[in-house]
Amino acid sequence: MFAKSKSSGSTPSILLPNALQNLYEVGKQSATAGPENAWRIYDGYTKTDRKEVSIFFFDKRSVDKLHKPKRKETVTEILRNGARQMERFSHPKILQAYKVEECADSLAFASEPVLASLANVLAYQEQRANNIGQLSSNATKQTSSVASHRATYAKEYELLDIEIKYGLLQITEALLFLHGTYKALHRNVCPASIIITKRGTWKLSGLEFIEKVNEMTTISLQPWTNRMPKMTQPNLDYIAPEVQQKKMGGFYSDMYSFGMTVCAIFNQGRPLIQANHSCSEYLKQLENLKEQVEMVLHLIPLPLREAVSRLLHVDPEKRPTIQVLSMIKYFQDPPVYALQFLDVSKMKDVLQKEHFYTTTLKGILPYIPRKLWYQHIWTYLQTELESQEVQSAVLQPVFYIVQNSTQEEYDQIIFPSLRSLFSNRKSIQGTVTLLENLHLILKKTSREYIESEILPMLYTSFENSTIQVQTAAFVAVSNVTEYIDDESVRNIVLPKLLQAFEKNLLDSRILMNVIPCILNRLEKQKIIDCILPLLFNVKLQEPEIIVRVVRKLMLTDKKYGLSVSWMATRAMPSLLPHTINPALNLEQFELLLKMLQDMLNHIERNQRNQLTLDNLSLSSPERYRSLRHQHSTDNMYVAPFNIPNLRIEQRKTSSAEDMARKNSTNSMSTTVSAENMARKNSMITMFRWFSSSNNDNSNFLKVANTFTSRRLSDNTLMTPKIRVAPSCESSPGVTPGDGLPIRRHSSTGPQDRRGSNINLSPLLGGGMPVTSSSVPYLVSSSMNSIRGSRRPSVSSTSSQQGTGLLQQVGSSMVRQQPPICLNLNGLPPPSPPPPQPPPPTLSPLLQLPGQSFH
Repeated sequence: MFAKSKSSGSTPSILLPNALQNLYEVGKQSATAGPENAWRIYDGYTKTDRKEVSIFFFDKRSVDKLHKPKRKETVTEILRNGARQMERFSHPKILQAYKVEECADSLAFASEPVLASLANVLAYQEQRANNIGQLSSNATKQTSSVASHRATYAKEYELLDIEIKYGLLQITEALLFLHGTYKALHRNVCPASIIITKRGTWKLSGLEFIEKVNEMTTISLQPWTNRMPKMTQPNLDYIAPEVQQKKMGGFYSDMYSFGMTVCAIFNQGRPLIQANHSCSEYLKQLENLKEQVEMVLHLIPLPLREAVSRLLHVDPEKRPTIQVLSMIKYFQDPPVYALQFLDVSKMKDVLQKEHFYTTTLKGILPYIPRKLWYQHIWTYLQTELESQEVQSAVLQPVFYIVQNSTQEEYDQIIFPSLRSLFSNRKSIQGTVTLLENLHLILKKTSREYIESEILPMLYTSFENSTIQVQTAAFVAVSNVTEYIDDESVRNIVLPKLLQAFEKNLLDSRILMNVIPCILNRLEKQKIIDCILPLLFNVKLQEPEIIVRVVRKLMLTDKKYGLSVSWMATRAMPSLLPHTINPALNLEQFELLLKMLQDMLNHIERNQRNQLTLDNLSLSSPERYRSLRHQHSTDNMYVAPFNIPNLRIEQRKTSSAEDMARKNSTNSMSTTVSAENMARKNSMITMFRWFSSSNNDNSNFLKVANTFTSRRLSDNTLMTPKIRVAPSCESSPGVTPGDGLPIRRHSSTGPQDRRGSNINLSPLLGGGMPVTSSSVPYLVSSSMNSIRGSRRPSVSSTSSQQGTGLLQQVGSSMVRQQPPICLNLNGLPPPSPPPPQPPPPTLSPLLQLPGQSFH
């Protein structure tokens, strides 16, 4: 019937009443609604503020084929009555009509923007089902003819499960208002009476057949008949059985119609009864209604199946009331609750809105399909952004949508709504929230709008008198530095940063966060003049910010001007006290120590390199003078120790000057265990005795064959005279009653006795000797004593050698003697130790010449 209207009625402005023509600009047709789709719906805009609306238009000429003028007037009256009812009602779940106007050729009114009627959407589903061959060929012919008669305008639109759930809940709320508050029957609850707005909400319309019930439970109702125009009667396929059969109805009749609508939604747009405007067909299909319900229950969600089966019960008393239906488990869903709150947000107070936007909606958004973000939720958020009372709370879900939107969605839907937010007046908290999340907007915004609209708003925030706004501006700078050009950093951001530090009104930690972000954008001189003094003067209880600035940036590049001198005199003294800061956790403490260690290593490398270069510049003798002095024996310390069975040998040289020269060049000291040395020398002496000839020079080393130019006197051993504490009365050379015996040197005459400067007597008490110098010093003293008492050597024969210890030393033959301690403290000798057994004597074969045989 209205197939031609879709094409030929694309410009109906000439048919609109004059009042509507003056207010609205009409676009293309978008949907149909009402009895037999009598209302054609067009997109429109207000001429004053370009606000989007929808225009419901009824062309009176469409009923000219009705030959009786009375019937023509009846159709117009029914539609006019329905429009007036919608204009009178003010409920969020009932479509509201604005400015109902009529002229000779048309009836029209405006409403909020409408996407389509539910009948248009179900018609599209039905056509699609037929095209993919889900039905038999006969059923396809039958349903296609019915569909073309019932709804000729199909809207391509996919219904989501959450949309259906929330849409049914909204129709339930509308019926609850009519039944509970207004006490009226709708009488035509069907897909053609349900409007889907562009926000995605479902609203009840089609109030043409509304009936007041008052306190009565049932009233007399007119059944559907062929004797009246179809436009003047409810949809036969959705009429309750008691109305059609008994001409009686009540609230339960609307519940039946609602149940049939639910089945049509889940049954690909087809109701369980398709009478095709035939009362007899209706009654025939009504007999099989129970079986039809059982066949489609598997298509309906499980929580809704029991309710649907009861709603379509033939007995009205078995059907649930609208109050019971609104409380079933199917509608208890958090996303549905969030969408429901948005629809009634105008009736909520500020605290309820703030809690919902910051907590509930932000947490529910991930579970709501993205399609509803922009179709349903965004339209409410866009409206709330204009209100300064809840602006900050609304921005929380807005930024979540911005962050998860595609570039196309952001450019076409989100950014056009945000542009006015940058230039318009905002609340303090709203400005703070916007600045703190500004980086999320800049990631999606083109460079053109960033420089012309967004960054100027940021720079203006520095001049705001509110501390919260200024702080948020610096937070924004640390997040969006990459979008700010170098000139703005040097001329705007840096001066404002220094000014903020000077006033000391803002949080220093937030200000310090800005420094590493702008540091690489500044010149070296700016850093030295502004940043380094700033780092030294700032006092922080939490030094992790300074650690990050100094360690991660300034230590890695010389251009930042962090010199060794500044580290040693400024940075480290400022940071060292923080090592005992109890507010630091383990990670921060380790980071601080690592940074201090890096500084110290840097100072060490620098100074070591500098000192190395300075040392290389000195002359060669001067360079090693300190090293030679450091390793001199005079500077060496040796712990006191005992020297058991000391044996000192010194080879006679040609002159005392040679000895002095050798001692100065080869300052070496030899300390060997007396027992090992005696054993070794005894073996060597025995070997020499057995291998040498018995001549007068047997006590001299024979090296003439090896050193041809060596004098014989160079081979003479000079043994110093040593005072030896007596070990027993029978020891050789002991003089009872006087001091230490004087042993004759092997190279002196028998009457020449010399004193010794070395006291070898043990300490009092038998303790360890206390020496004041090391062994090299001891040997050196012995050698000086030798040098002071030397004279030309005199050969001695083997017959002149006695059996004393020093005689055996001179002949390189030493007996095993008890340990001898050096007494360098000048103390008197202690009392002699207890007598020892006499030493073993040599066999006659090994006895030295001149020794007596015991």
